[in-house]
Amino acid sequence: MQLKPLARSLAAALSIVAIAGCSSTGGTQDGDSYGSQDGSTTGSSTSGTGTGSQYGSSSGSGSSSGQQADSRIPEVRTIYFDYDRDTIKSEYESVVMSHARYLRANPSAQMVLHGHTDERGTREYNMALGERRANAVERFLNIQGVSPSQMSVVSYGEERPAVNGQDESAYSQNRRVVFNY
Repeated sequence: MQLKPLARSLAAALSIVAIAGCSSTGGTQDGDSYGSQDGSTTGSSTSGTGTGSQYGSSSGSGSSSGQQADSRIPEVRTIYFDYDRDTIKSEYESVVMSHARYLRANPSAQMVLHGHTDERGTREYNMALGERRANAVERFLNIQGVSPSQMSVVSYGEERPAVNGQDESAYSQNRRVVFNY
């Protein structure tokens, strides 16, 4: 009878240790970006090698649309992650940057970052991984000047899949962070 409470306590302790031990990893802020300013992932819209210069700069016709984008919630509200990783892919940095611009321009806006995983792994591990993914996005936004009071983090782990299925196509669509305004 006492084994069950002990197992729960041990699982909770291990989850806390996993979160604390992995909290130093996060999204990439080194400026390697291959996505376009509108969030598409064509792979050819950025010509630099990633010195951070793509942040805040846009080509001629993009500057007027950038002003409009600051007043509207960005259309792309989901970014995806690699298996068992919590680092923001370079192709999604432009999406996160568009949310940072919107939140800086609208200080009263509130947002919840929903972290999700695929179904592989234990429930506890996936809850922690979903939280690490959402925290990575939150750290990235903080570095870009977004107020911490505008953001909160929720992890759903594997509990709310976007796509049902047990193949890589379904898994890849479930490994995500959703920006919820």
